[in-house]
Amino acid sequence: MRRILLQLVNIIVGLVELILLLRFLLRLLGANPAAPFASWLYATSAPLLEPFRGLFPSPVIERGLVLEFSTLFAILIYALFGWLVSEFIFTLNNITNNRRKTRVSKTKVEEE
Repeated sequence: MRRILLQLVNIIVGLVELILLLRFLLRLLGANPAAPFASWLYATSAPLLEPFRGLFPSPVIERGLVLEFSTLFAILIYALFGWLVSEFIFTLNNITNNRRKTRVSKTKVEEE
């Protein structure tokens, strides 16, 4: 069960980070926001960036080339969140396994 949960967390966090990284690269390279893929990517990543919007300035380097520090920060925070959730799942699994071992040990002692 732990393995499935960890894989699920890794897949979700990986997809979120991929979407944000692609957004960062498209904005940095000045992709046309009217292009279907760029438009879809910006619309998909907007809710993920909402908590970080306006946190840092997004300087325009040259004609449409934008350096989004908020997106980089969001990538970092989502990675940290994924790591914390994975550690929480791992810790819960260890606690559960230790309780099972304790019950088995008590049962064996009582049988003897």
